[in-house]
Amino acid sequence: MSYLFSTVVIILLVIVAGLFLFTLFIKKRVELGMPPEGRFLQVQGTRVHYLEQGTGPCILMIHGLSGVAQNFGYQVMGELARDHRVIAVDRPGSGYSVRHPRSSAALDVQADVMAGVIDALKLDKPLIVGHSLGGAVALATALRYPDKVSGLALVAPLTHMPSETSKAFAALNIPYPWLRKLVGWTLAIPLSIRNREKVMDIVFGPEAAPEDFPLRGGGFLGMRPSQFVAASTDMHALPDVLPTMQQSYGSLKLPVGVLYGRQDRILNPQEQGQGLVDALPDTELELIDGGHMLPITQPQVTSEFIRRVLLKVQNA
Repeated sequence: MSYLFSTVVIILLVIVAGLFLFTLFIKKRVELGMPPEGRFLQVQGTRVHYLEQGTGPCILMIHGLSGVAQNFGYQVMGELARDHRVIAVDRPGSGYSVRHPRSSAALDVQADVMAGVIDALKLDKPLIVGHSLGGAVALATALRYPDKVSGLALVAPLTHMPSETSKAFAALNIPYPWLRKLVGWTLAIPLSIRNREKVMDIVFGPEAAPEDFPLRGGGFLGMRPSQFVAASTDMHALPDVLPTMQQSYGSLKLPVGVLYGRQDRILNPQEQGQGLVDALPDTELELIDGGHMLPITQPQVTSEFIRRVLLKVQNA
């Protein structure tokens, strides 16, 4: 029995070591092939990586769960940078931004970081564009720092605690920090490679993920343990603040626009989009045919939507 137990332990250790080495190899390969494209700044102990284009009135873009700043690289940044200064940030822990080890992932803390970015880069009351979870961060920033924000353009935003979690994010449902790191450094990357097509179909569907998404859209950057750990941490921090935020939306006194795809497979447009609009009588929910990843699959439509919100800000 002792010999059998020892053999099993040795086999398990070998498997774990193999998974760790495979994950390390993929991480190094991704980072060598996709080094940081932007600049860095320190905000409240967080090393924030951001992309910047253009000059003029400021726009701050915040990506969603498991995303990166490059998600806005499909025409949206370039289109708006023709006459605006556009900043797209990697949220704390995502992309090449490094969350402080003792920092919370709660929405109010992420809002504090965004406010720090606004101050550090002297953005002067930018319009904030928030996609998915980035929409919740944008809302938290506007609620906590109304004097730092001119308006919100929310694309498929998370605004309320979802009634159910998408199957695409089921693997992130890990409540213990130590277990997130263990899974992140062993099983997460091999499983994400194996299930990539299935997950992409949910995340992008009914539209297809662009073939160049892994490089142009930053998809490969998700193939790192730090991205998995950050996404799992973000998801489990939502109940800390989001339910309270839901009760405060009516206090927002700035232009807000909401864009959703009718066939979104990640978030429910009525629950999330209409739910916010119901609290903001002067806000309209724009519904189009499409899925969740509109900044990538429909960049022209997304850019035009953002410009309509910019016009509301100018006329406010």
